[in-house]
Amino acid sequence: MNMKRENYISWDEYFMGIAKLSAQRSKDSSTQVGACIVNEEKKIVAVGYNGMPTGCNDDDMPWERTGETSLETKYPFVCHAELNAILNRNTASLKNATLYVTLFPCNECAKAIIQSGIKKVVYAENKYADTEGVKASCLMFKKCGVETVQYKSSEKVLSINL
Repeated sequence: MNMKRENYISWDEYFMGIAKLSAQRSKDSSTQVGACIVNEEKKIVAVGYNGMPTGCNDDDMPWERTGETSLETKYPFVCHAELNAILNRNTASLKNATLYVTLFPCNECAKAIIQSGIKKVVYAENKYADTEGVKASCLMFKKCGVETVQYKSSEKVLSINL
């Protein structure tokens, strides 16, 4: 009798892996963020990465972090991975869904996460934890009952030949 394989990846590893793979679609030279939204049945309903809005030619848009004005930087234009995932989801509801994301959400994305009905955020890193935007995200998540959990990496390495 055949036994089931034992060294398969966990659900958290799978969904964070999808978020990390999605981040590789980003054309941002300094920050690549990916997101994967999963419903209560553990089915993926959306993925996203940080990038320019649909219809904006990536080659015509600024990707710089600094400039003489903000219009010379990426910041007024780039859609974050979480927002892209929410906006590009399939027709499924996001009520009680879980968001896997490679970077803790900013306050603007936190509002969209809360409004969409997502109830859990699993994040890989929080390098901007001391900023007011992330502090605002934490406050909103707490007040609105959105659980946040830092992903604990298993250090597994998966290789995909493309």
